[in-house]
Amino acid sequence: MAATPSKDYKRREREQRKMDKRMAREAAKDQELAAQQAAAHAAEQEAFDASEEGIKAREEAEFEAELEAERKAQKVA
Repeated sequence: MAATPSKDYKRREREQRKMDKRMAREAAKDQELAAQQAAAHAAEQEAFDASEEGIKAREEAEFEAELEAERKAQKVA
């Protein structure tokens, strides 16, 4: 006579499959959340860098304008 798996064994296998699927879904959610956070952080960093570059460019333009004004003032004097 062939031995068949017990109903308890089948139930444990079914529950394990469900648990594996749940863990996979949670891992996918965690990865997606981490990717979103990384993208948000990168965007913030890029905005900060851009604003810092903008400030530097503005300061440099003001400095160049002052230098040009001083040169013109020296030529006139």
